[in-house]
Amino acid sequence: MRIGVIGCCGRMGRTVIREIVQAPDLELAGGIDRPDHPELGRDLGELAGLPPLGLRAGADLETLLDGAGAVVEFSTAEASIAHARRCAARGVPLVLGTTGFTAEQDAELSELARVFPLLVAPNMSLGVNLLLALTERVARALGPEFDIEIFEMHHRHKVDAPSGTALALGRAAAAGRGVRLEEVAVRAREGITGPRVSGTIGFASLRGGDVVGDHAVIFAGEGERIVLQHLASDRKIYARGALAAARWLVGRPPGRYGMRDVLGL
Repeated sequence: MRIGVIGCCGRMGRTVIREIVQAPDLELAGGIDRPDHPELGRDLGELAGLPPLGLRAGADLETLLDGAGAVVEFSTAEASIAHARRCAARGVPLVLGTTGFTAEQDAELSELARVFPLLVAPNMSLGVNLLLALTERVARALGPEFDIEIFEMHHRHKVDAPSGTALALGRAAAAGRGVRLEEVAVRAREGITGPRVSGTIGFASLRGGDVVGDHAVIFAGEGERIVLQHLASDRKIYARGALAAARWLVGRPPGRYGMRDVLGL
C-alpha cells in the first residue's frame, strides 16, 4: 500500500515517514507541506533521520494524490479541510490526525465523508482510545456527585488548547452522562469564580518542554477520587495507530470513521 504524508516536515509527519519505511507492507508515496516551509525540497529520508529515499518534500497535493492509495495528515485544521475537499473529489482515503477543528469545520468533514472514506481521530493511540471508552463507561456509572475534571499537558510548540484528545475525553464523559459537552464545559478559570457548578466538566491545559502528551480524567467525589490516565513518551504510538487506520480504511465504503471502528470498540 502506497501512503502519502501531508505535513511531512512536522514532528508527526517525520515520525510517520519513518514508520512507513520500516513497515514491510507499506511504501512511501511522497510527502507535502505548506508552500513556504523552509524544509521544502529536502529528501524525505533525511527529514526523517533515515538514509536518502529519492523523494523530496513538495507542496503539490494533486501530484501526491496521483500516486497514493491513502493519505495520512497531521497539520492544521484550516489546511486539513482544504486537503479533505481534494481527497473527497479524488476518492482517496484520508486519515486525519489533525486537531483544533471548529464545529463548522467538523460538520464539513462529516459532509465530505458522504462521498469518500475518511477517518478522523484526535488521537491515534490504542491506549488513548481505550481511555476514551473507559471514560464514557465510568461517567455513566457514577452519579453527578462525582465532579469531572480533565487535565492535559503537551510540548511548548503545540498551538491549540485544550488538546483535541482532551476535548474527545470531555465528549466521552458527556456522552456517559447523557449531555452535550458544549453545554457543560468549563475551559478556563480565573479570579473569583464562585463554587463549582454541579454537572460541569472542567479542563486544565499545560504547555512546556518536550512533553509528547499526558492526559488524565479525574472523577472527584466526597472522600475519594478515580483517576484514569494515559502518558505518552514516544510519538511512534500515534504514527503506528495512523498507519493501522490507513490499512483498515482502504477499501471501506464512503463514511466518517474513527479509531473505535478500527479497534472494534
